[in-house]
Amino acid sequence: MRTEQVQKIKVVVREYEADKDLAGAEAVERSCEVSQSGTVSIFTDLLGDPACRVRHSPAFLMLVAETVGPKKEIVGLIRGCVKTITCGKRSPRPSATATAAVPIYTKAAYIVGLRVSPFHRRKGVGLQLVEQMEEWFRSSGAEYAYMATDKENEASLRLFTGRCGYVKFRTPSLLVQPVFAGHRLPLRRAVTLVRLSPANAEILYRRSFSTVEFFPRDIDAVLRNPLSLGTFLALPAGSGWTNIHSFLADPPESWAVLSVWDSQSLFRFEVRGVSLLRRGLAWTTRVVDRAVPWLRIPSFPNIFRPFGGYFLYGLGGEGPSTAALMRVLCRHAHNMARAGGCGIVATEVTACEAFMPGIPYWQKLSIEEDLWCIKRLAEDYSDGAVGDWTRSAPGNSIFVDPREV
Repeated sequence: MRTEQVQKIKVVVREYEADKDLAGAEAVERSCEVSQSGTVSIFTDLLGDPACRVRHSPAFLMLVAETVGPKKEIVGLIRGCVKTITCGKRSPRPSATATAAVPIYTKAAYIVGLRVSPFHRRKGVGLQLVEQMEEWFRSSGAEYAYMATDKENEASLRLFTGRCGYVKFRTPSLLVQPVFAGHRLPLRRAVTLVRLSPANAEILYRRSFSTVEFFPRDIDAVLRNPLSLGTFLALPAGSGWTNIHSFLADPPESWAVLSVWDSQSLFRFEVRGVSLLRRGLAWTTRVVDRAVPWLRIPSFPNIFRPFGGYFLYGLGGEGPSTAALMRVLCRHAHNMARAGGCGIVATEVTACEAFMPGIPYWQKLSIEEDLWCIKRLAEDYSDGAVGDWTRSAPGNSIFVDPREV
């Protein structure tokens, strides 16, 4: 462990111990705003498990920063995980029998949930947490570290890009759709929905998505996790579904797929600082929607008390109708979330995806450019075909692992 003078306080950065650190870690979480827009703030409740956002990753660590002295206090925390993901692809050799590109994997680390108590910011606590987490990343064999933040979060950008050597890398869109209180969303009769088993979903994802950036090599563990509520394939009616092998051998002209992750069981959000007038208007939409559900009037969920959501991951598809098919899948996920008592459904994709027009979302709840930053930790490259991944051009797609949300 490392102890050093940080302006007017001394802190020690050490591994989180649930039996004695839970109350202190929760106090730090409660004091921090997840995001801010004027006077409106979003607070998070991790349901008694501060490590829940990394616990389902192959390897994870949570560190806390604790003041030194007779009255010890936890003033900061950070979570990180390490896994193997896709960072590029290699075309097959001309003499090879295979025709599809082959994924290039790297061991990468992800930083999530850096928190510093408001009374102890700008005193080097965040920097110490990041530096010690990176030490663990390196000892775990990670070649890269990355993190995500709001592009308007100047303090976070100042720390990571200004002091820690990260560079701006990708800007996917975080799209959020409220779950309507009074009605289910209708599904098109001209579309066939197929629920895939985890085994069949793995076959589809490895065949069609393994060369997408950030694709997790252990996709089987993701799909078999109890929090993964299912993978759904949308096909034009009459496509004649039999099995996954027949589908891959002769796919229809258009298709779309997505998987649903139960984030609600891990954490909840709450919006604070909203005026009574806006709360009243939101309440009115829910009352009307429940009273006359057949009108299908969009209603605003009660996000002024703790609420959860489902996260959609592994979105993809092909063909001219992929956006229309994706819209049906999103409606199906909305209905699942409504049955599950969720307040929102969210996903994160690149803006250039062909199916993007089929994803419903409310602009005021979404972040059209979520900023991902990256840093190379290793001196050597595991695969020279990619070189320095931090300098690579963005692809058309990105795979967002639900375990990191």
